[in-house]
Formats: sequence, structure tokens, C-alpha cells
Amino acid sequence: MTTVASEISGILWPPIHQSRQNPLQALLHHFDRIEQAPLTEITEGQERQLGALGAYLYEFSPLYRQRMFAAGLDPAAPLTLAMLGRLPPMTRRQLQQAGPAQFCSQVPADHLPMGETRTSGSSGEPVVVHRTQVNQLFWLANTMREHRWWQRDLTASLAIVRANLKEPYIRQNSWGPPASLLGPSGPVHAFSMGLDTASLAQHLIAIQPHYLLIYPTALGDLLRHLHEQGSTLSSLRQVRSIGETLGDELRRAVRRQLGVEMVDSYSSQEVGVIAIQCPDSGLYHLMADNLIVEVLDEQGRACEPGEVGEVVITDLHNFATPLLRYAIGDHAEVGSPCSCGRNLPTLRRILGRSRNMLRYPDGSRRWPRVGFDRYRDVAPVRQYQLIQYAADAIEMRLVVERPLLDTEEAALCRVVQEALGFPFRLRFRYFDDNIPRSQGGKFEEFISQCE
Repeated sequence: MTTVASEISGILWPPIHQSRQNPLQALLHHFDRIEQAPLTEITEGQERQLGALGAYLYEFSPLYRQRMFAAGLDPAAPLTLAMLGRLPPMTRRQLQQAGPAQFCSQVPADHLPMGETRTSGSSGEPVVVHRTQVNQLFWLANTMREHRWWQRDLTASLAIVRANLKEPYIRQNSWGPPASLLGPSGPVHAFSMGLDTASLAQHLIAIQPHYLLIYPTALGDLLRHLHEQGSTLSSLRQVRSIGETLGDELRRAVRRQLGVEMVDSYSSQEVGVIAIQCPDSGLYHLMADNLIVEVLDEQGRACEPGEVGEVVITDLHNFATPLLRYAIGDHAEVGSPCSCGRNLPTLRRILGRSRNMLRYPDGSRRWPRVGFDRYRDVAPVRQYQLIQYAADAIEMRLVVERPLLDTEEAALCRVVQEALGFPFRLRFRYFDDNIPRSQGGKFEEFISQCE
């Protein structure tokens, strides 16, 4: 394996260059080579980077030292893949309970600036993670990698439906990073999930985008509305999904109703892009040049192709929040080696990421923005789930660190009502340890029982 010096401290593989060329372009070049390399070479690269990460975490991460000691491992020893495999997975709950110890006491200067990410994932347990500009670079590179795999026309128009927009509609003259960092790109139209389905459909029909990026649940409701109105989006070339499990039924509906294919990717706020769907086979290639992704059975053993297990992830490049063998809260089925020529390992399907649309008393339906990022600001919430059981009423299911005060329940009520944009009646129901999952093993942070 050829070794190329990196210009960022602690980053040995893949190397990052800043002075000689565009760092994003340079990293993409390494990605092209790595994905064609033998799997043994990819594994060697992972272990080299893991060793550099472990050396840093030993010095600056209390959580790393604590976990290693508890597992009977020497935190001062070079971290290898074999040692990593002996480290018990860390749950979202354990990351919550680590408090300030979850963050490194120091972050390398050339990894800065650093940002804070709050996420509930698919388990409804809110966590806070610090991520650096190095993590952001890998996120951008993997996003660009997906564009290139699917040979998208970056000069075409893009419509995005996202949950984190403050305005109902934003138009920009380019797609923004990463596309704008490498050349010209077409216009982007961004729509808030706060728009009801009828309004969203009206906007999309008016602009007729070439590409659409949207959550599967919102897409399903959009298809329903377009069918009822006898409308379509004739300019579409491709629909991309994010944030939830993409089922075969929805893929078929998009193909039948819109005449285009669905493309999916698997990502999380904590670790970035996890897997990209292969344009040749439909399998999900894991981003092994950035993450070590394991799928484990109930006994903690690695699943074989065709078996379903828990997804456990190690972020090789986060020197701010050590995420080693992090049980992200999802389940997946392991895939077989892909025939496309890319040697990145695969998943066949991702499970446990699904939500429902919120229904309002006037009959409109919208994406449920539940305000989870503010829960722990007003109450010690460990896990949550919202169940809409009537047109104007929601049950808030909670696991908490201690019994809540009346003032804390009232504050949570205000947060939820403000986030949903309607004064729904809230009732609270408490669970001792975990909120039960569905019979199929899925956890949905929001469920509507109003049909």
C-alpha cells in the first residue's frame, strides 16, 4: 500500500492535502483509488488511521480511557482492529450519560473550527456531538462521490425538502457545497417541511425541478396528492431520499407515477454519510474510507450476508467526540460483494428509520417537526416518542432521569406546540427504561393514529 503524507495532524488515511490543491478534489482522488483497491488494503488503511486516533484519544479523551479500562484493555497501547472488536458497543443512552466526558479536552488546531450537532436518530434519544472541519470535509466528499456515481447534471435545477429550514422557501443560484466548491451548478429551491403537502405540490409543479431530494414519508404523501389532483412532475430526472427507510413499494410508486428512479443514501448527523446506493446493483456501499461499520447479531458477532443485525459505527476522523463502536440505533441487512468493481463493503437494506405525517384538525398534513433539540434544555429527557391519537391531541411518551416538575411538563408542552405550529392537547406517559418498539422491531419517534 502506497503511503502519502497528510497535511492534517492525526489524519494518516486517507491523507488530506491543503496547500497543493483543492482539499475536496484531492480527497475525492483518494476515494477513487481506495474504492477500487483490494479489501485487504482498505482494512490496512482503517487500522493505520485507528491507531492514530487511539493515540490521540488516550491523551485527551476521558471517555475513551474509561471505556478501554472497563473492557480490560490498555488505553496506552496502540489501538488495533482486534482491540476495537473487544470494546463493547456504546449506546446513545451511554453517550448521553457521559456528559462532558464524551468530548475531548482538546482538539487539534488544524481540525478547527468545530460545530455542535444535536440529533435524535432513529431511536428518539437526543444526543449532542461535536464535529470538526475534517468531519465536514469527509461529509462533502462523500456527498460529491454520490453525485459522481450517479452522473448527475450539476447544472440542472434541484428541489430540496428539509426539516431544518427557518423559512418556508429559499432559492439560491447554485447547489452550494460540495458542488459549488468544484465548479458551476444550477439553481436550488429549498422548501421547509413545515409546508403542508398541497402547498409543496403547488410549488414543485410551478418550478418543475430536475432533481428532488425529500424524506420518504413526505414523498409518499406528495404522490398521494399528485394522484388525487391528476398532476405530475414531468421534468424530473431522479428522486433522492434521505432520513428514513426507503421501501420497495415507494420505489415502485415513484417509477410508476413519476417515471423516474429513486436513489437512496444512508447517513446520520453524528457520523455523516454511512452508505451510498450503488447505481449498478442497488446495494449500499459503506464509506469504509471514513467509517468502520459493523452489523452485529444479538450475541455481538458480525453478521454474514443476508443476516440482519444492529449497526455499530466507528468514526475514524472525529478528534472532538470519540465515537468508537457507537450503536447508532439502526438495524441493517449485510450485503454481498458488489459486481460493480467497487470493493467497499455493502448493506442490502437499512431498517428502523420511519416516521409518519402529522395531521391537523383542518385536514392538512405536514412533516412532524417535534422540537426534540430543545427538550433537554427544559427537562432531563432521555428518550421520547409522540403518538397522535386524535386530530387535536398527542401523547408524549418519555423516559426521564427523574420525575418531572409540573413546570417542566408545561415547558415541554410549549416546545412541542411551538414546533408543530398548533396548540395540540398533550398528555404525558412515562416509561422506566425504554419506550417499546413495534412488533417489527422499529422505533418511530412520531406515529399518527389518525387516518
